[in-house]
Amino acid sequence: MRGLLRSGHRLYLLPRDLLTGEAAEAEVEAGSAHWLAGGPVAFRAVDLITRSGPAVQMARAPVETLADHDIPDLDGRLRRLCGPRPLLGKATVPLLMGIVNATPDSFFDGGHHAGAEAAIAHGRALAAQGAAILDIGGESTRPGAEPVPLDEERRRTEPVVRALAADGHTVSIDSRNAAVMAAALDAGAAWVNDVSGLSHDPAAAALVAARGCPVVLMHMRGEPRTMQAEPRYDCAPLDIYDELEARVLAAEQAGIARDRILVDPGYGFAKTVAHNLQVTSWLAVLHGLGCPVLFGASRKSSIGKLSRGEPASDRLAGSIALALAGVARGAQVLRVHDVAETAQALAVQRALDAAER
Repeated sequence: MRGLLRSGHRLYLLPRDLLTGEAAEAEVEAGSAHWLAGGPVAFRAVDLITRSGPAVQMARAPVETLADHDIPDLDGRLRRLCGPRPLLGKATVPLLMGIVNATPDSFFDGGHHAGAEAAIAHGRALAAQGAAILDIGGESTRPGAEPVPLDEERRRTEPVVRALAADGHTVSIDSRNAAVMAAALDAGAAWVNDVSGLSHDPAAAALVAARGCPVVLMHMRGEPRTMQAEPRYDCAPLDIYDELEARVLAAEQAGIARDRILVDPGYGFAKTVAHNLQVTSWLAVLHGLGCPVLFGASRKSSIGKLSRGEPASDRLAGSIALALAGVARGAQVLRVHDVAETAQALAVQRALDAAER
Protein backbone atom coordinates (compact mmCIF):
# COMPACT_ATOMS: atom_id res chain seq x y z
CA MET A 1 0.00 0.00 0.00
CA ARG A 2 2.93 2.29 -0.57
CA GLY A 3 2.01 5.61 -2.10
CA LEU A 4 -1.27 5.68 -0.17
CA LEU A 5 -0.63 9.23 1.06
CA ARG A 6 -0.44 11.64 -1.86
CA SER A 7 0.26 15.35 -1.83
CA GLY A 8 -2.63 17.32 -0.37
CA HIS A 9 -4.12 14.31 1.40
CA ARG A 10 -4.54 13.85 5.15
CA LEU A 11 -3.89 10.53 6.88
CA TYR A 12 -5.77 9.21 9.91
CA LEU A 13 -5.26 6.01 11.90
CA LEU A 14 -8.47 4.38 13.11
CA PRO A 15 -7.87 1.46 15.53
CA ARG A 16 -9.90 -1.61 14.63
CA ASP A 17 -10.35 -5.20 15.83
CA LEU A 18 -10.59 -4.02 19.43
CA LEU A 19 -10.01 -6.33 22.39
CA THR A 20 -10.22 -6.29 26.17
CA GLY A 21 -9.43 -8.66 29.01
CA GLU A 22 -7.10 -11.64 28.74
CA ALA A 23 -7.26 -11.67 24.94
CA ALA A 24 -5.96 -8.10 24.82
CA GLU A 25 -3.11 -8.84 27.23
CA ALA A 26 -2.08 -11.96 25.32
CA GLU A 27 -2.11 -10.26 21.92
CA VAL A 28 -0.16 -7.24 23.17
CA GLU A 29 2.44 -9.52 24.76
CA ALA A 30 2.71 -11.45 21.50
CA GLY A 31 3.23 -8.22 19.53
CA SER A 32 0.09 -8.67 17.45
CA ALA A 33 -1.80 -5.84 19.16
CA HIS A 34 -1.11 -2.47 20.76
CA TRP A 35 -2.76 -0.88 23.76
CA LEU A 36 -5.13 1.96 22.90
CA ALA A 37 -4.20 5.01 25.01
CA GLY A 38 -2.57 2.79 27.61
CA GLY A 39 -5.42 0.26 27.86
CA PRO A 40 -7.52 -1.58 28.90
CA VAL A 41 -8.64 -1.70 25.24
CA ALA A 42 -6.17 -3.01 22.66
CA PHE A 43 -6.32 -3.09 18.87
CA ARG A 44 -5.03 -5.64 16.35
CA ALA A 45 -5.49 -3.61 13.18
CA VAL A 46 -5.66 -0.05 11.91
CA ASP A 47 -7.72 1.45 9.15
CA LEU A 48 -5.41 3.74 7.19
CA ILE A 49 -7.73 6.51 6.07
CA THR A 50 -6.75 9.17 3.57
CA ARG A 51 -8.82 12.00 2.24
CA SER A 52 -8.72 15.12 0.17
CA GLY A 53 -11.89 17.14 0.59
CA PRO A 54 -14.91 14.84 0.65
CA ALA A 55 -13.11 11.89 -0.99
CA VAL A 56 -12.14 9.24 1.59
CA GLN A 57 -10.13 6.08 0.98
CA MET A 58 -9.54 3.34 3.53
CA ALA A 59 -7.43 0.20 3.79
CA ARG A 60 -6.99 -2.07 6.80
CA ALA A 61 -3.58 -3.16 8.05
CA PRO A 62 -2.65 -5.48 10.93
CA VAL A 63 -0.48 -3.71 13.50
CA GLU A 64 2.51 -5.97 12.67
CA THR A 65 2.55 -4.59 9.11
CA LEU A 66 2.35 -0.86 9.83
CA ALA A 67 6.08 -0.37 9.32
CA ASP A 68 5.67 -1.71 5.78
CA HIS A 69 3.55 1.27 4.74
CA ASP A 70 4.43 4.86 3.91
CA ILE A 71 3.14 6.42 7.12
CA PRO A 72 4.74 9.76 7.93
CA ASP A 73 5.92 10.02 11.55
CA LEU A 74 4.71 6.50 12.34
CA ASP A 75 6.51 6.42 15.69
CA GLY A 76 4.97 9.72 16.76
CA ARG A 77 1.52 8.66 15.61
CA LEU A 78 1.76 5.42 17.58
CA ARG A 79 2.99 7.23 20.68
CA ARG A 80 -0.06 9.49 20.60
CA LEU A 81 -2.41 6.62 19.80
CA CYS A 82 -1.05 4.05 22.24
CA GLY A 83 0.59 5.94 25.10
CA PRO A 84 -0.94 6.21 28.59
CA ARG A 85 -2.63 9.49 29.50
CA PRO A 86 -0.70 11.03 32.43
CA LEU A 87 -3.66 13.21 33.38
CA LEU A 88 -5.60 10.14 34.47
CA GLY A 89 -2.73 8.64 36.46
CA LYS A 90 -3.43 5.09 37.60
CA ALA A 91 -7.17 5.59 37.90
CA THR A 92 -9.43 2.79 36.73
CA VAL A 93 -11.04 3.99 33.54
CA PRO A 94 -13.55 5.01 32.54
CA LEU A 95 -14.04 7.74 35.11
CA LEU A 96 -17.62 8.84 35.59
CA MET A 97 -18.35 12.55 35.39
CA GLY A 98 -21.68 13.20 37.07
CA ILE A 99 -23.81 16.00 35.61
CA VAL A 100 -25.10 18.62 38.06
CA ASN A 101 -27.30 21.08 36.19
CA ALA A 102 -27.98 24.09 38.42
CA THR A 103 -30.35 25.37 35.76
CA PRO A 104 -34.11 25.75 35.28
CA ASP A 105 -34.10 24.70 31.62
CA SER A 106 -31.63 21.90 30.83
CA PHE A 107 -33.11 19.37 28.43
CA PHE A 108 -33.37 16.44 30.88
CA ASP A 109 -33.31 17.61 34.48
CA GLY A 110 -33.79 21.37 34.16
CA GLY A 111 -35.35 22.73 37.33
CA HIS A 112 -34.79 19.53 39.35
CA HIS A 113 -31.67 20.96 41.02
CA ALA A 114 -32.01 24.67 40.21
CA GLY A 115 -31.43 25.94 43.74
CA ALA A 116 -27.98 25.72 45.32
CA GLU A 117 -29.09 23.41 48.12
CA ALA A 118 -30.75 20.99 45.70
CA ALA A 119 -27.74 21.01 43.35
CA ILE A 120 -25.31 20.41 46.22
CA ALA A 121 -27.39 17.50 47.50
CA HIS A 122 -27.56 16.04 44.00
CA GLY A 123 -23.80 16.35 43.56
CA ARG A 124 -23.20 14.56 46.85
CA ALA A 125 -25.56 11.79 45.82
CA LEU A 126 -23.78 11.33 42.48
CA ALA A 127 -20.40 11.17 44.24
CA ALA A 128 -21.75 8.50 46.59
CA GLN A 129 -22.91 6.53 43.54
CA GLY A 130 -19.41 6.54 42.04
CA ALA A 131 -18.87 9.83 40.20
CA ALA A 132 -15.16 10.68 40.20
CA ILE A 133 -15.84 14.19 38.85
CA LEU A 134 -18.85 16.45 39.40
CA ASP A 135 -19.56 18.74 36.44
CA ILE A 136 -21.45 21.86 37.56
CA GLY A 137 -23.28 23.85 34.91
CA GLY A 138 -25.28 27.06 35.16
CA GLU A 139 -26.19 27.60 31.51
CA SER A 140 -28.23 25.20 29.42
CA THR A 141 -26.55 24.38 26.11
CA ARG A 142 -29.42 22.31 24.73
CA PRO A 143 -30.34 23.00 21.10
CA GLY A 144 -32.07 26.38 20.84
CA ALA A 145 -30.98 27.56 24.30
CA GLU A 146 -30.57 31.28 24.88
CA PRO A 147 -27.40 32.64 26.57
CA VAL A 148 -27.49 33.26 30.33
CA PRO A 149 -26.18 36.56 31.80
CA LEU A 150 -22.76 36.06 33.38
CA ASP A 151 -23.85 37.21 36.82
CA GLU A 152 -26.71 34.72 36.80
CA GLU A 153 -24.47 31.87 35.64
CA ARG A 154 -22.00 32.69 38.43
CA ARG A 155 -24.80 32.92 40.98
CA ARG A 156 -26.05 29.47 40.02
CA THR A 157 -22.68 27.71 40.03
CA GLU A 158 -20.27 29.32 42.52
CA PRO A 159 -21.94 28.18 45.79
CA VAL A 160 -22.44 24.68 44.42
CA VAL A 161 -18.81 24.42 43.38
CA ARG A 162 -17.62 25.79 46.71
CA ALA A 163 -19.64 23.34 48.80
CA LEU A 164 -18.78 20.25 46.76
CA ALA A 165 -15.09 21.14 46.52
CA ALA A 166 -15.03 21.71 50.30
CA ASP A 167 -16.34 18.15 50.67
CA GLY A 168 -13.20 16.98 48.86
CA HIS A 169 -14.82 16.11 45.55
CA THR A 170 -13.17 16.79 42.21
CA VAL A 171 -15.33 19.47 40.64
CA SER A 172 -15.50 20.64 37.03
CA ILE A 173 -17.08 23.89 35.92
CA ASP A 174 -19.16 23.45 32.77
CA SER A 175 -18.95 26.91 31.21
CA ARG A 176 -17.81 28.70 28.07
CA ASN A 177 -17.30 32.01 29.90
CA ALA A 178 -13.95 32.99 31.44
CA ALA A 179 -15.49 35.00 34.28
CA VAL A 180 -17.59 32.02 35.37
CA MET A 181 -14.60 29.69 35.04
CA ALA A 182 -12.49 32.01 37.18
CA ALA A 183 -15.11 32.27 39.93
CA ALA A 184 -15.50 28.50 40.00
CA LEU A 185 -11.74 27.88 40.08
CA ASP A 186 -11.45 30.38 42.93
CA ALA A 187 -14.19 28.43 44.72
CA GLY A 188 -12.28 25.15 44.40
CA ALA A 189 -13.10 23.72 40.97
CA ALA A 190 -10.29 21.58 39.56
CA TRP A 191 -11.36 21.19 35.91
CA VAL A 192 -12.88 23.35 33.19
CA ASN A 193 -15.31 21.84 30.69
CA ASP A 194 -15.99 24.16 27.74
CA VAL A 195 -18.54 23.17 25.09
CA SER A 196 -16.96 25.70 22.74
CA GLY A 197 -13.45 24.24 23.02
CA LEU A 198 -12.18 27.58 24.42
CA SER A 199 -13.36 29.42 21.31
CA HIS A 200 -16.32 31.37 22.73
CA ASP A 201 -14.56 33.70 25.19
CA PRO A 202 -11.23 35.22 24.08
CA ALA A 203 -10.05 35.31 27.70
CA ALA A 204 -10.74 31.65 28.46
CA ALA A 205 -7.59 30.02 27.08
CA ALA A 206 -5.25 32.41 28.89
CA LEU A 207 -7.16 31.83 32.12
CA VAL A 208 -6.91 28.05 31.86
CA ALA A 209 -3.22 28.29 30.98
CA ALA A 210 -2.54 30.50 33.99
CA ARG A 211 -4.41 28.19 36.36
CA GLY A 212 -2.77 25.02 35.00
CA CYS A 213 -5.98 23.03 35.33
CA PRO A 214 -7.26 20.21 33.10
CA VAL A 215 -9.65 21.35 30.41
CA VAL A 216 -12.17 19.51 28.26
CA LEU A 217 -12.30 20.79 24.69
CA MET A 218 -15.63 19.81 23.20
CA HIS A 219 -16.51 19.94 19.53
CA MET A 220 -19.37 22.19 18.51
CA ARG A 221 -20.11 24.37 15.52
CA GLY A 222 -21.91 27.65 15.99
CA GLU A 223 -23.70 28.18 19.29
CA PRO A 224 -26.43 26.26 21.12
CA ARG A 225 -29.15 28.57 19.79
CA THR A 226 -28.36 27.74 16.15
CA MET A 227 -26.16 24.63 16.12
CA GLN A 228 -28.84 22.20 14.89
CA ALA A 229 -29.72 24.27 11.82
CA GLU A 230 -28.84 21.72 9.12
CA PRO A 231 -25.37 20.63 10.27
CA ARG A 232 -23.29 19.27 7.40
CA TYR A 233 -19.94 17.49 7.21
CA ASP A 234 -17.86 15.94 4.44
CA CYS A 235 -17.03 13.07 6.80
CA ALA A 236 -18.25 13.77 10.32
CA PRO A 237 -15.63 11.80 12.33
CA LEU A 238 -12.71 13.19 10.31
CA ASP A 239 -14.02 16.75 10.21
CA ILE A 240 -14.47 16.61 13.98
CA TYR A 241 -10.95 15.20 14.38
CA ASP A 242 -9.55 18.09 12.33
CA GLU A 243 -11.52 20.73 14.21
CA LEU A 244 -10.60 19.28 17.62
CA GLU A 245 -6.97 19.10 16.53
CA ALA A 246 -7.14 22.82 15.70
CA ARG A 247 -8.55 23.55 19.15
CA VAL A 248 -5.83 21.45 20.82
CA LEU A 249 -3.15 23.32 18.89
CA ALA A 250 -4.73 26.68 19.77
CA ALA A 251 -4.78 25.66 23.44
CA GLU A 252 -1.11 24.69 23.28
CA GLN A 253 -0.25 28.00 21.67
CA ALA A 254 -2.01 29.72 24.58
CA GLY A 255 0.24 27.85 27.02
CA ILE A 256 -1.91 24.85 27.94
CA ALA A 257 0.10 21.62 27.98
CA ARG A 258 -1.38 18.81 25.89
CA ASP A 259 -1.20 16.48 28.88
CA ARG A 260 -3.81 18.74 30.59
CA ILE A 261 -6.28 18.54 27.69
CA LEU A 262 -9.19 16.15 27.17
CA VAL A 263 -11.20 16.03 23.94
CA ASP A 264 -14.92 15.44 23.55
CA PRO A 265 -16.55 14.84 20.13
CA GLY A 266 -19.68 16.70 21.25
CA TYR A 267 -22.32 14.03 20.73
CA GLY A 268 -25.54 15.83 19.83
CA PHE A 269 -23.95 19.25 19.33
CA ALA A 270 -24.30 20.46 15.73
CA LYS A 271 -24.83 16.85 14.59
CA THR A 272 -27.66 14.81 13.13
CA VAL A 273 -28.48 11.32 14.34
CA ALA A 274 -26.40 9.89 11.48
CA HIS A 275 -23.44 12.09 12.43
CA ASN A 276 -23.71 10.94 16.05
CA LEU A 277 -23.64 7.29 15.02
CA GLN A 278 -20.65 7.82 12.73
CA VAL A 279 -18.72 9.67 15.42
CA THR A 280 -19.44 6.98 18.01
CA SER A 281 -18.45 4.19 15.63
CA TRP A 282 -15.13 5.90 14.83
CA LEU A 283 -14.53 7.27 18.33
CA ALA A 284 -11.15 5.53 18.62
CA VAL A 285 -9.70 7.74 15.89
CA LEU A 286 -9.65 10.64 18.37
CA HIS A 287 -6.96 8.91 20.42
CA GLY A 288 -4.60 9.96 17.65
CA LEU A 289 -4.67 13.43 19.23
CA GLY A 290 -2.79 12.05 22.23
CA CYS A 291 -5.42 13.29 24.73
CA PRO A 292 -7.90 11.44 26.94
CA VAL A 293 -11.30 11.11 25.29
CA LEU A 294 -14.47 12.15 27.10
CA PHE A 295 -17.77 10.85 25.76
CA GLY A 296 -21.16 12.26 26.72
CA ALA A 297 -24.29 10.88 25.09
CA SER A 298 -26.45 10.68 28.19
CA ARG A 299 -30.19 11.11 27.58
CA LYS A 300 -29.60 12.79 24.19
CA SER A 301 -32.48 13.17 21.74
CA SER A 302 -30.94 10.84 19.15
CA ILE A 303 -31.71 7.92 21.48
CA GLY A 304 -35.42 8.56 21.13
CA LYS A 305 -35.09 9.14 17.40
CA LEU A 306 -33.37 5.77 17.01
CA SER A 307 -36.07 4.06 19.04
CA ARG A 308 -39.73 5.01 19.52
CA GLY A 309 -39.48 8.74 20.12
CA GLU A 310 -39.10 8.42 23.88
CA PRO A 311 -38.68 11.63 25.88
CA ALA A 312 -35.49 12.30 27.84
CA SER A 313 -37.01 10.75 30.96
CA ASP A 314 -37.24 7.36 29.18
CA ARG A 315 -33.79 7.21 27.57
CA LEU A 316 -31.77 5.49 30.31
CA ALA A 317 -31.31 2.19 28.47
CA GLY A 318 -30.09 3.91 25.32
CA SER A 319 -27.77 6.08 27.38
CA ILE A 320 -26.13 3.02 28.92
CA ALA A 321 -25.85 1.34 25.51
CA LEU A 322 -24.00 4.38 24.17
CA ALA A 323 -21.81 4.61 27.27
CA LEU A 324 -20.70 0.99 26.84
CA ALA A 325 -20.09 1.61 23.13
CA GLY A 326 -17.86 4.56 24.03
CA VAL A 327 -15.89 2.51 26.57
CA ALA A 328 -15.45 -0.31 24.05
CA ARG A 329 -13.76 2.26 21.79
CA GLY A 330 -11.47 3.53 24.52
CA ALA A 331 -13.37 6.46 26.08
CA GLN A 332 -11.69 7.27 29.41
CA VAL A 333 -14.31 9.62 30.86
CA LEU A 334 -18.09 9.24 30.59
CA ARG A 335 -20.23 12.29 31.28
CA VAL A 336 -23.56 10.95 32.53
CA HIS A 337 -26.73 11.89 34.37
CA ASP A 338 -27.26 8.38 35.75
CA VAL A 339 -24.14 7.52 37.69
CA ALA A 340 -25.39 4.54 39.69
CA GLU A 341 -26.89 2.79 36.67
CA THR A 342 -23.85 3.43 34.48
CA ALA A 343 -21.51 2.23 37.25
CA GLN A 344 -23.54 -0.95 37.55
CA ALA A 345 -23.33 -1.62 33.81
CA LEU A 346 -19.57 -1.03 33.85
CA ALA A 347 -19.12 -3.35 36.84
CA VAL A 348 -20.86 -6.15 34.97
CA GLN A 349 -18.74 -5.49 31.87
CA ARG A 350 -15.51 -5.57 33.90
CA ALA A 351 -16.59 -8.83 35.54
CA LEU A 352 -17.20 -10.37 32.14
CA ASP A 353 -13.76 -9.28 30.95
CA ALA A 354 -12.17 -10.74 34.09
CA ALA A 355 -14.04 -14.02 33.65
CA GLU A 356 -12.18 -14.58 30.39
CA ARG A 357 -8.90 -14.90 32.26
